[in-house]
Amino acid sequence: MSVTGSAGLDTLLGLISDVPDFPSPGVVFKDITPLLADPKGFRLAVDGLTALAPAEVDMVVGMEARGFIMGAPVAAQLGAGFVPVRKPGKLPRPTLSATFALEYGTDELMMHRDALTPDMRVLIVDDVLATGGTVSATAELVRSLGAELVGVVVLLELGFLGARTRLAEEGLDRIDSLLTVEEG
Repeated sequence: MSVTGSAGLDTLLGLISDVPDFPSPGVVFKDITPLLADPKGFRLAVDGLTALAPAEVDMVVGMEARGFIMGAPVAAQLGAGFVPVRKPGKLPRPTLSATFALEYGTDELMMHRDALTPDMRVLIVDDVLATGGTVSATAELVRSLGAELVGVVVLLELGFLGARTRLAEEGLDRIDSLLTVEEG
């Protein structure tokens, strides 16, 4: 496994566990719960994601559930609001939805219809960029409300899955990752 990143990021990588065959056979799940449990590691991750953010972000959007954990503190540090993107049936007001493919199935995400306005500059924050389906669906929701998507930042990118190429084809070319794993 090769990893790119700057000084101190090896500490973060050491706090992310591989869980084979979860949630289905053949998938190696990247478990960030040890990183979240480590105060210094968690602070390093949040600070690193915040440093990757573009200037003048009005709203941070994070996807259920680990995107909430990473996105909310980034939003607080940026002085921005936070919008949760959830799975069906979890949001109480009128929503819009986007369906997407995962490396092990399909899923759907939802956002409140009034969560964003066209004058907002939006940053998507998540924990892991794998195939890009979650980011793609979230970007679709952001764009459908007319907001300006100014970037995507993730803690860990699984570069060997090629999400960047697929997302670039959709016009998503401002993606930054704190850590990148280039081999499976």
